[in-house]
Amino acid sequence: MKNFSFSLQLLLGLVVGVALGFTARVWDLAWLADTLTEVGSIFVQLLKLAVPPLVFAAVVVSVANLRNVNGAARLAGKTLFWFLATGLIAVIVGIALGLIINPGQGVTLSTEGAKAPEHVGTWVDFLTGIVPTNIVTAFTELNVLQIVFLGVVLGAAAIALGDKAEPFLGLSRSVLELVQKALWWVIRLAPIGTAGLIGKSVATYGWDLLAPLAKFSAGVYVGCFIVLLAVYPALLSLVGRVNPITFFRNAWPAIELAFVSRSSVGTLPVTQKVTIERLGVDRDYAAFAVPFGATTKMDGCASVYPALAAIFVAQVFGVQLGVGDYLLIAFVSVVGSAATAGLTGATVMLTLTLSTLGLPLEGVGLLLAIDPILDMIRTATNVAGQIVVPVLVARGEGRIDEEILNAAPQPLHEAPATTPRPPSGEPALA
Repeated sequence: MKNFSFSLQLLLGLVVGVALGFTARVWDLAWLADTLTEVGSIFVQLLKLAVPPLVFAAVVVSVANLRNVNGAARLAGKTLFWFLATGLIAVIVGIALGLIINPGQGVTLSTEGAKAPEHVGTWVDFLTGIVPTNIVTAFTELNVLQIVFLGVVLGAAAIALGDKAEPFLGLSRSVLELVQKALWWVIRLAPIGTAGLIGKSVATYGWDLLAPLAKFSAGVYVGCFIVLLAVYPALLSLVGRVNPITFFRNAWPAIELAFVSRSSVGTLPVTQKVTIERLGVDRDYAAFAVPFGATTKMDGCASVYPALAAIFVAQVFGVQLGVGDYLLIAFVSVVGSAATAGLTGATVMLTLTLSTLGLPLEGVGLLLAIDPILDMIRTATNVAGQIVVPVLVARGEGRIDEEILNAAPQPLHEAPATTPRPPSGEPALA
């Protein structure tokens, strides 16, 4: 596989996975289906294993690094503005598409056996859940939102302490480099993991499960494609003055890995690499914006999907939604997107939306079975948005290297050197 590019390796893994999945399903080969399931599960476990130290170290270093960036407050404000603006556009796309296709109309699924999920997202849980009651629990239970909170607080404290905090920041940089190096080894296994994940979905579900939910599933993919192939290119062309073809050519490895891994955080090293080394975004700014986006910027999971899902659940259960409800969907999607926190799946965000609207939470149970299939395009959309925003902001602030942006894409062979430069001005760790 050495002679193939990373993208071709992933594509090969996808094709092999589909073929093996269909083979297992058609000939009822339980051992093959179990093998594919185990391969996919191990790959996802390896990605999740790196999440706590990666998120914590990345957030601490990125926040502390803002002291080295001229106009840091302005950059942070613009980044947040575009996060919110693109999220709002994405949820409008989801609502408009839902009103056009009516995804729940004519669906004959039985709602008797549907159960509400054990973990339900509410505003109280969301707000109180930001602050951990136990630091260790935040890491052991993989509560990414709490880990982000701890990272922001300690990063801000490091800025306030100045030179006294340099040993802690040096350790954080080293941890970030170590975890990214180890995670890069896992990412190199992505073609094998892809074969397992896709093969498992095909072997388990085939196309039978999609039949009654075909309109909803198609709606999610169409909505995400509209954001990916219409909204983002329009913003890149009109606001960022960046050729969309150049953008997608350079950002493709991250978007593709997000599709198969279903993890924004797991894709973070590749997202950082393409943003800095292929799109030319200033390294110090990207060191803040990309990790921040990987944990809070979710146009697929938190905007398009919950909008369509809420309309689907309302129609299946015969609940009429009004203008106020649609405005509420938009508000919840834009403000509550951090609840998804970069992990696979958007169940927490969906339950938060349904509970806010007063819709039956049992509706989540109707969609859980096809969630892995939908989560692939949702995560790809998330990661694309996490790259688009830094490009827009960096272009507006003159922080893009034109030579890098317009150069031929470099192969992704080495772990990305994403650690920002230390305050002393010394070069970043290699």
